[in-house]
Amino acid sequence: MAGKDALSPERIDEALAELPDWRAGNGGLVTVFKMPTAAAALELIAAVGRLAEEQNHHPDLDWRYNRVFIRYTSHDAGGQVTGRDLAAAAAASEAAAAAGAKAEPAKYVQGQ
Repeated sequence: MAGKDALSPERIDEALAELPDWRAGNGGLVTVFKMPTAAAALELIAAVGRLAEEQNHHPDLDWRYNRVFIRYTSHDAGGQVTGRDLAAAAAASEAAAAAGAKAEPAKYVQGQ
């Protein structure tokens, strides 16, 4: 699942059926995690940062009080979604669930 080749839209749709916290959009995989407090949101950002270092695959992050906006895309694949993005999204969802986050992927605004 962690390949560097761009995935077809059909393959992305199949994978997203297993990743309910995420949507395809804005040139990648996107979501928003809502935390109970701003401090908890910062803790989630730190957890995602640790995962990014382990995976050597870093997302675009945006912090807005108690919400963390995340976008994964593979720049070395022309800004397409790859298996690395799927693996990273799955790991981020696990970290978010462990932190008590609520996924709100529909709240990710295009152009974020």
